[in-house]
Amino acid sequence: MQAVYFQQLTQDLKQQGTGTPQLILDLARYHANLEMVQSKLATAQLKPRLVVKSLACMQLLQVASEKLKTERFMVFHLPHLSDLLSRFKQADILLGKPMPVQAVQQFYQNRSDLNVSYPQTNIQWLVDDLERLQQYLQLAQQLKLCFNINLEIDVGLHRGGVSHPEQFSALLELIRQHPNFLQLSGLMGYDAHVAKLPKVLKSPEKSYQQSQQIYQRYKTILQQQFPELWQADLCFNGGGSPTFMQHCQQSVCNDLAFGSMLLKPRDFELDPLSAFHCALWIAAPILKILPYSQIPGLEVLNRLPHRYKAAFIYGGYWQADYIYPEKSQPHALYGRSSNQEMVQIPKHCAVSTDDYVFLRPLQSEAVIPQFARLYAYHEGRLTAWETFRE
Repeated sequence: MQAVYFQQLTQDLKQQGTGTPQLILDLARYHANLEMVQSKLATAQLKPRLVVKSLACMQLLQVASEKLKTERFMVFHLPHLSDLLSRFKQADILLGKPMPVQAVQQFYQNRSDLNVSYPQTNIQWLVDDLERLQQYLQLAQQLKLCFNINLEIDVGLHRGGVSHPEQFSALLELIRQHPNFLQLSGLMGYDAHVAKLPKVLKSPEKSYQQSQQIYQRYKTILQQQFPELWQADLCFNGGGSPTFMQHCQQSVCNDLAFGSMLLKPRDFELDPLSAFHCALWIAAPILKILPYSQIPGLEVLNRLPHRYKAAFIYGGYWQADYIYPEKSQPHALYGRSSNQEMVQIPKHCAVSTDDYVFLRPLQSEAVIPQFARLYAYHEGRLTAWETFRE
């Protein structure tokens, strides 16, 4: 099945491609992944939020937004925020990491018409500690604006954010004291550690439940000690692709962020995501083929039997694994190259110059910005989509 698929894709690239490395989206697989999300969310009380850095292409986001009927996004890079504002007029945007106050100030200076041009847009600024909240308060007072503040809580990842009830209360107290400039919009607790912890240390199920208990404790403090800040529409965000399935089964959150699993790069080849399909490939043309690899200074090795031929490709050294031809791999002694990488291809494989090798990205967010265009592949046709380069 895989061989037939990539052989056909090679022929279509030879007819329609650019002759340079191309990033390929299998559109049918992308739609299948979106349908899987739809089916899981149908019975869960969770609103989907698309992670922009993992789907850094406007058409990718547009397709997912329409399919899942959401304009909720998580943004990690401020230029992406401006891109979204121009396309999604009613977007609800949650920052995925705390932004330096200088960056926030710059954003508003460049968007002085924000409230007039985008009155239905909701931006939630993520805050991790009291010092940053004080900085945001000063900026809000300076700009005569009221910022929506989402508080980052540490639910076990230990990557910063609120880690003690006293710290949490101090943040809420400052928000309560300045209602004209700060408004609590919700909480964000990212639980990526659940899928990454070795099982010998703690099972994913136990780790997930502990993270949920921590999250619930902060919700309880908010509701009981600061009832005037509690609202029915607060955003309690959690997730990430690795714990998507667990949140769909049971969650204290009402807002679920995900992105990578819709493309399923190699790092997301996880048991809970087994129902999803890889939909993203790098296609690189073969420039040269030698009968075997020859290592400078080690010509004596040339006399040994060789199981691989040596192909030099256009580009290389991406954060990606070679997947076709099968058992292809870089040469450990020859080294890596982002210009003309040597790829060892099994000797029995029938490949020629101008054929393609295919790679599976490890992460979509690391690879998509390296390509100006993403090529949507559907029913033998390739359609170019612009990516977010920055």
